[in-house]
Amino acid sequence: MSALTVDHAAGNGPEWDDLVRIWEQADAREGWKVEIIEGIVTVSPPPDNNHNFIAEKVQRRLYSVLPEDWGIYQTLGTGIPLRKGLYIPDLAVVPVDVVLEETGEYVSASTAKLIVEVTSKSNASNDRIAKAAGYARAGVPLYLLVDRFAPAGPTITLFGEPTGDVYRVLHTVKFGDELALPAPFGLTLDTAIFPAV
Repeated sequence: MSALTVDHAAGNGPEWDDLVRIWEQADAREGWKVEIIEGIVTVSPPPDNNHNFIAEKVQRRLYSVLPEDWGIYQTLGTGIPLRKGLYIPDLAVVPVDVVLEETGEYVSASTAKLIVEVTSKSNASNDRIAKAAGYARAGVPLYLLVDRFAPAGPTITLFGEPTGDVYRVLHTVKFGDELALPAPFGLTLDTAIFPAV
């Protein structure tokens, strides 16, 4: 992972625009993920096959309950200017009209109904800490963290009820157990098929 630090004040305005311009002009190889995390432009390699397998299984289950006017996006930039963040989550559930109406290369994270991140070894702490705080700040109602590299073993945690930069932990299970997503999703994820690493 590489990084470029830009010291800007939080929030919308010329500083945010400058940071986004650097992000847009970042030269990364195809498949690599370029994000802004707490004012730092980061470049991460493509995820491994197990990571992609888990994301696909979650996406498949979500499609079974989503209304037609919501989409699941794998490479959708989600901006949180107040946290100097522009993330590319593994999955973002966002109303279709938001994606079609927005111009540019990202949407406001506040429009997401659910964000899913699957950790990679090289940047798991970003998903656990910085991104969780960013999604909470944006008011994303549900954040699902599939943590393949949790210190006590692989877990899946559902966060909700965001207040400021903090989520409440709604439910945590180890890989192999089931996790229920509340309304408007109303489905159960069976994590028994998730590969541990």
